[in-house]
Amino acid sequence: MTRHVSDTERRARLVTRHRLAPHTRTDDVVAIADDLVALHSTDPVTVYLSAAARMAAPALAPVETALYTDRTLLRHHAMRRTLWVFGRGNAALAHHGATAGVAAVQHRNLMTQLGAAGVADPQAWYADAAAQVLGMLAELGPTTAREVGAALPELAAQQIPIQGGQFPAHSRVLLVLGFEGRVLRARPTGTWINGQYRWAAAGDWVPGGLGPAPGSGAIGPASGAGAIGLEPGAGGRAAAAGLARAYLHAFGPVTRDDLKWWAGWTVATTKAALADVGAVEVSLDGGATGFLLPDDLDPVPDPGPSVALLPGLDPTTMGWKARDWYLAPSHAGLLFDRNGNGGPAIWVDGRIAGTWVQRRDGTIATRLFTDVSRAARTEIAAAAERHRTLLGDVRFSVRYPAPVQAELLAAP
Repeated sequence: MTRHVSDTERRARLVTRHRLAPHTRTDDVVAIADDLVALHSTDPVTVYLSAAARMAAPALAPVETALYTDRTLLRHHAMRRTLWVFGRGNAALAHHGATAGVAAVQHRNLMTQLGAAGVADPQAWYADAAAQVLGMLAELGPTTAREVGAALPELAAQQIPIQGGQFPAHSRVLLVLGFEGRVLRARPTGTWINGQYRWAAAGDWVPGGLGPAPGSGAIGPASGAGAIGLEPGAGGRAAAAGLARAYLHAFGPVTRDDLKWWAGWTVATTKAALADVGAVEVSLDGGATGFLLPDDLDPVPDPGPSVALLPGLDPTTMGWKARDWYLAPSHAGLLFDRNGNGGPAIWVDGRIAGTWVQRRDGTIATRLFTDVSRAARTEIAAAAERHRTLLGDVRFSVRYPAPVQAELLAAP
């Protein structure tokens, strides 16, 4: 008989697996990242506030230590060409199961652009340019793109045509090397809310860099705009299976479309990954078919009440393509912009109940989309105060704000 997972149980799984209930929180920031597969890093603030919301004792220093001292967290482009922060194990899976397919497309695009710039042998040109950049990083250590250009003036002088503009070649080489996993983003050039990073040779930043793919072989060419396909039997397929396993454990049950969207894969790669992990079909409320790992079919106990103020682009908010079971469709336009980016969210008992924003005076303003209990309102106020205390004198702007943020900022 097909196992049924109700929306109520899905929310219980979400609260438990994503450490939103008080008794599930931890100060181990690598465990937090691993439990969510990864933390979104398009907005640098998200990494810190996503971790802090799930910590027993919210603090910024442990995140910075893990990123830049212990280097147990790594920043890397991966699923959907998004910038993420991973624990080392998931970083390797994501690179070989997702990023490498994007890297093949980026490499091919660069070859075309170099040809348009009049370079006779783009492959040889890139091999030489990459060697120059990697040699310079090995000599100087973590370095900004501007400093790379200053150290390699001939490379910086080469202009590459992209979408009607002209860009210095060294910046494009760094980007492609990043997708290829040969360089990694190191410390930001400013404070922790800054999104401009220094670059480091991957093997110098962390021993072994991102590590090899499971098995052997390589990622095949991508298919479609940003969609990733894997050659049968390749090491990339084993990595994709590992990535799918991590996602199903954190977010399951998920639909096939959820996994395809989250990973940025083709239909074929998604089906193969589900088959490779032995995913079990379950029925969901509303008649959809979901998937769970074969060793994760038991019901999840009620985790009890939970309240969390999560930042914009938090991996929980952005974890599924279909969101009706945790966000009322009538409220989606209040939190998500037209491109599908989710703003800061107030989560109550596994549902999105509202949004929040930091005002110029440092206070945290909240707006509820729906009624919640008096106890939940008290906890929301307490969570807002924890954010205010954590941020102190820091002021930040949400890179992808909720559509109602301007209204919330303007309110007295």
